[in-house]
Amino acid sequence: MSKNNRSLPFLFSLIGGIIIITAGIVSSVWFLYGSAVWGDVGDMWFGFMGGYHSMMGSSGVPLGYMAGLSLIGLVSGMIVVIGALMLTSRPNEKLSWSVLIMIFSAISFLNMGGFFIGGLLGLAGGAIANGSRT
Repeated sequence: MSKNNRSLPFLFSLIGGIIIITAGIVSSVWFLYGSAVWGDVGDMWFGFMGGYHSMMGSSGVPLGYMAGLSLIGLVSGMIVVIGALMLTSRPNEKLSWSVLIMIFSAISFLNMGGFFIGGLLGLAGGAIANGSRT
């Protein structure tokens, strides 16, 4: 594989990982701090009763659960970026790194997948690296 062809999966995976990390940071701030950062916009998560409760008890998704998904997005974005860097620094192990990139790009869809475009770029970069010959 020529040097130009090796840079395409690297760029797709790196940009996808950065977007996934950015989405993880945005959603972490949103779910952890909500109204303290964005004013009354964060209050829409709490509804009429001042909490996520309905007449019969809790009907909403607890914010801690969503913060955990945001953390999954951050970690998977970091692993995608590390995998992208390893694609270029260790080309002999590209199969392992491309599979790792594809797995964690798919996992990132639990947290919007980096506004969906980050996860898609990571999947595309991993697939291109996986399908390419040495």
